[in-house]
Amino acid sequence: MTLFSTLRRKLHCLPLLLLLPFAPLHAANDAPALPALGTDPAQNTVSGLSSGAFMATQFSVAYSSGIVGAGIVAGGPYYCAGSGSYNGPNRFLMTATTQCMTPLGPAPSGEQAFRQAQQFAQANEIDATSNIERQRIYIFTGASDSIVKPKVVAQTKAFYVAAGVAPSQLKYVDNVNAGHALITNNRGDLRCSANAAPNINDCDFFQSQDILRHLYGELAPPVTQLSGQIIDFNQSEFFEGNNTGLAPVGHAYVPAACRTDSCRVHVVFHGCTQEDARIGDRFYRTTGYNELADSNRIVVLYPQIRTNPVRNPKGCWDFWGYSSQDAVHPDFYMKKAPQMAAIWAMLQRLSSPRP
Repeated sequence: MTLFSTLRRKLHCLPLLLLLPFAPLHAANDAPALPALGTDPAQNTVSGLSSGAFMATQFSVAYSSGIVGAGIVAGGPYYCAGSGSYNGPNRFLMTATTQCMTPLGPAPSGEQAFRQAQQFAQANEIDATSNIERQRIYIFTGASDSIVKPKVVAQTKAFYVAAGVAPSQLKYVDNVNAGHALITNNRGDLRCSANAAPNINDCDFFQSQDILRHLYGELAPPVTQLSGQIIDFNQSEFFEGNNTGLAPVGHAYVPAACRTDSCRVHVVFHGCTQEDARIGDRFYRTTGYNELADSNRIVVLYPQIRTNPVRNPKGCWDFWGYSSQDAVHPDFYMKKAPQMAAIWAMLQRLSSPRP
């Protein structure tokens, strides 16, 4: 069963989904506020796997004036769910769970997606697309990925090429026999070619660190002993209502140096079935980001999604509109989308001067 199999059945099996239990939640009241650390707003970057990769692309395009790089692992192009051939009220969901993952024919066009982005920018729904060409982009598709096919990820590359990203700034990796996963060098993780939850696979290298090196350039080696802390913070102050899909608590790794010195921020979007309510701290403790961030003064932000048994049973980031008030005309790709606006507000908090 793929990460989105439940979503594909949603239109036909709604009564069954209503019986699924909610995942356990953290109490936002027990978590402190995200601290103001005076981080450098000119060095914000993002990355993600699967639905998190779609979100990394969406966010770095919509807020392109404030993001200088994106790492995209097994994700399709911007506005993929709106670029398919389906019609009708459920077209965004249907496209997201078929043509943006395992299309029978061609995947939604990256070039068409860029033309759509230009239109959205002209309507002031996202930042100017001219900002994208200065970004550094890492794109990865596993040769054994059966959940988001390589031909879908190839259109992500086509999107950034159309946006004017130079070859020297774009790293495209498609020669690793990996399944649908974030890649690690941890012997306890799944085999490299696996396509199974929790979608963290051992392929003998830390992909997170390859991403950070490409986005930021030459970096100091990772540490073997962390100097800083993984903190919980109250996410609920960054959104309103119960339909955003965001969990009440998020996490961040703050190197010791970032408590006093200027640092940069990297946002990591987990994939479907990787939220803390499902796999605990495994994603934000063991995937290798923190060790390289520690030695290079990078705060790593790990926002969290909350599973909803009806609208989002797999705990995915929204790249088709489940958090939108108007399902027929969703806003998931716009700056005002609730998840994207919340993440931007978190970045604004981190870059605020220390008290």
